[in-house]
Amino acid sequence: MPHLNIEIKARCDDLDTIRRILERRGARHVGRDHQVDTYFTVPDGRLKLREGTIETALIHYLREDEAGPKASHVALYHPRETGPLKEVLTRALGVDTVVDKERDIYFLENVKIHLDRVTGLGEFVEIEAIDMDGSRGEEQLRRQCETWMEILGIREDRLIRRSYREMAGGPEEPETPAGGPGRPGR
Repeated sequence: MPHLNIEIKARCDDLDTIRRILERRGARHVGRDHQVDTYFTVPDGRLKLREGTIETALIHYLREDEAGPKASHVALYHPRETGPLKEVLTRALGVDTVVDKERDIYFLENVKIHLDRVTGLGEFVEIEAIDMDGSRGEEQLRRQCETWMEILGIREDRLIRRSYREMAGGPEEPETPAGGPGRPGR
């Protein structure tokens, strides 16, 4: 189901402080998920198979690489089992990167916050303001994302432009859009 996210990613030196703020604000802790994201070689955007203990999905998304709140156009598919799907995708497309992480998942209404420990990369916080049905709009999502950055004390100099895929050694996405807004170049 396609939907819109406005999201940020930032380096974090103290996940416990962020966790305490979220708990004081009444965030619902979904749990800690061990996730392995396998990124496949595709001509546009990113395609990954997430295999987790809580969240498992095939995810395709188009997103500009910029440090602040950015739009991500997402399509999700939730397979019953990942083995056969992963085998077909690997044969057809090839794997370009694998990212392994422990992720604490929190929700506050339509805002999802991740506290991540990524193997070989460090600790991060992600904020995703999500519009599943088109009822909120990009500006409201952007404001929610910026509000949570302020609440959590995330400074702009800690924001990350690149995805975990690129940080882990996968290919860089070009910085200029080829297909218009929300359509990064190849």
